[in-house]
Amino acid sequence: MKILLTNDDGIYAPGIAALAKALRKVADVTVIAPDMERSAVSHAITLAHPIWVKKVNRDKKFFGYAISGTPADCVKFGLNVILKKKPDLIVSGINLGDNDGCSIFYSGTVAGAREGALLGIPSIAISLATFENPDFSYAAKLGAVLAKRIYKEKLPPATFLNVNVPNLPQKRIKGILATRQGMIPIHGEFHKRMDPNFREYYWMSGKIPQHNKDLTIDTSALQQGYVTLTPVNCNLTDETTLQHIKNWRLTP
Repeated sequence: MKILLTNDDGIYAPGIAALAKALRKVADVTVIAPDMERSAVSHAITLAHPIWVKKVNRDKKFFGYAISGTPADCVKFGLNVILKKKPDLIVSGINLGDNDGCSIFYSGTVAGAREGALLGIPSIAISLATFENPDFSYAAKLGAVLAKRIYKEKLPPATFLNVNVPNLPQKRIKGILATRQGMIPIHGEFHKRMDPNFREYYWMSGKIPQHNKDLTIDTSALQQGYVTLTPVNCNLTDETTLQHIKNWRLTP
């Protein structure tokens, strides 16, 4: 099994190092990741600037390729320039911070997996639900287990798996649930502040949505201590509305 591993926290992030170590026990792994943090870039690609690549060592050993672009760039560049054969699987992560609910629209980590799915490769995005004191060990082991399972069973065309893991010791994780994506927006609060030159500026933040302990929704299940597995399809067409608007009679 050959895996292309990327992320959006950058090639020097501890999450990708933990995941690479676990995946290399079960597969041939090529790391191709941004040369610096590219969080919340969504599915952006680089068109107006050149893309640079360099080899990166960790612990005095070759670790992977750093790309001066986005996670989606990393996947495209890897398939077209670095790899001689298409990989069996693309894994993106482990992200520092959860990517559940509406976060999947903004996440570069999720976009890395989505790009793989768009290119016809089974793909997984893995995120750890914390920004403080992360323990990537369980999420990394789970990533290796999921990689083997998906390599065996595949995924439907244009569908990838979005995985979110609580930042808890393994014995405190309540289980693993297949869930739907939450649809409550998170970001949207703006706090006005003043810089040293007395100019106003704004800082965007948000509140974590609550889903009334609904274990069928990723955000709610994650908050209650469950790992969530959410299959996401790249085709965003609303088939019901498509049929409805076919009957519109429009005369400009």
